[in-house]
Amino acid sequence: MTNNLDMIYLFGFSGLAGNQLRRLLPILKSQIKKNTKLGLALIQDGVIGISTKGKIPKQMEELLDLDVAVFAMKSDTIARGIDPEFIHSKIKSIEYDDLIDVIDATPKVISWM
Repeated sequence: MTNNLDMIYLFGFSGLAGNQLRRLLPILKSQIKKNTKLGLALIQDGVIGISTKGKIPKQMEELLDLDVAVFAMKSDTIARGIDPEFIHSKIKSIEYDDLIDVIDATPKVISWM
């Protein structure tokens, strides 16, 4: 599972609480302007707020409008009571093996945890 990304962020904060995603968005936008191919892996509490059965936070909607490949750890969604079938269509549900493949194929990995 390779996506030819230049950089991937591992993001572990809930989209419903805190300002971490608000702080990350301008950085992502700046990198997109430089034609950087970005990925964002939602892990741990980072998967909170991605279900289409609830209200998706404004900052998450803004993220999903960007040209960023977004992944969500399936085991983390299940652990938080989120059915992977009901995550936003732009988010790809992945297993740990998939995450390892993406990280291995991406030259730069940034942990935003």
